Amino acid sequence: MATDTHILFILKRREDFNPAGYNPKGLSTGLFNSASFVADMLNEMGIKASMEVAIDNNCIDRLVTKYRPTHVIIEALWVVPSKFAELVPLHPKVKWIIRYHSEMPFMAGEGIAMNWTGDYLSYPQISLAINAPRMLNEIQMYARVKYGYTQEQVSKRVFYLPNYYPQYYWRPKGILKKVDTVNIGCFGAIRPLKNHLLQAFGAIKFGERIGKKINFHVNLGRTEMKGEPVVHNLRALFEQLYESGHRLICHEWAPREQFIQVCRQMDIGMQCNFSETFNIVGADLVSAGVPLVGTKEIPWSCGYFNADPNSSDSISDALCETYNFPKLNTWVNQHNLRKYTNQSANIWNKHFNG
Repeated sequence: MATDTHILFILKRREDFNPAGYNPKGLSTGLFNSASFVADMLNEMGIKASMEVAIDNNCIDRLVTKYRPTHVIIEALWVVPSKFAELVPLHPKVKWIIRYHSEMPFMAGEGIAMNWTGDYLSYPQISLAINAPRMLNEIQMYARVKYGYTQEQVSKRVFYLPNYYPQYYWRPKGILKKVDTVNIGCFGAIRPLKNHLLQAFGAIKFGERIGKKINFHVNLGRTEMKGEPVVHNLRALFEQLYESGHRLICHEWAPREQFIQVCRQMDIGMQCNFSETFNIVGADLVSAGVPLVGTKEIPWSCGYFNADPNSSDSISDALCETYNFPKLNTWVNQHNLRKYTNQSANIWNKHFNG
């Protein structure tokens, strides 16, 4: 059912934007895809949604004037709170929402996060949308303590708007057991909480256990939050073990359609990360029909095939189970992802349609 609601998603172009390494609008792939998936879903259910990319804070007034939305969702923390002293009077009817995409362990690396969170809430016209239940609980607590809100008041200012993912799934892949190499995709931006190095150790242990060579596939060209040492150690690990036949395979960043095709070439996907809210990379692998070894941090991943991200032995064990039952892994993960996605659509619809 169509409504008068018009939601404008505004994202910030990366400071290190390079057309060769990012999508045409200059966003990190995960954040861009996350917003575009939600916007498409809202439009399909009759809630008008648009999406734009801003170079900086000074673009916002022009974009809001252009679209005249009822709601503006700022994706992630990049608009300095003092900017709203200018924007709110210019657009008094707009409801502003800052949408958080991280759990607290990752947010701890953003030096401005706690100050900006408190400052955002000082504006009655601004609400905070959180995409993970634990983070929601923590930010609601922060708002209650700082401003003395009741639970009813805080629920109106800090609420849950989870990720959505489009439901197009390839048929689950099998794994050719006769070949001597297993291709394992451990994709995504390289940073410490993504745990690439320990996952590489787990993958090599797995290869040694089953007598296969491992091609360990990663994305290079983007490192974040002190990720450079991780890259150096990944390269050194596979260089030191070169005689074993295990290889590090590096892929450039690519548009999502091309990335899905890269995923299709993998035997197993890995996302044994320390902190997650949704994990779009894992969803891309699963939607491509590839089995996934994740952790309980991924809210939709299959617990049976999950690993302890602190243990390379646990990762190796989970890889062995996945290697033996790849289609079951993929089928269950696709089922869980579909269920999560349907629930997300209902939450967004209820929030904006009432």
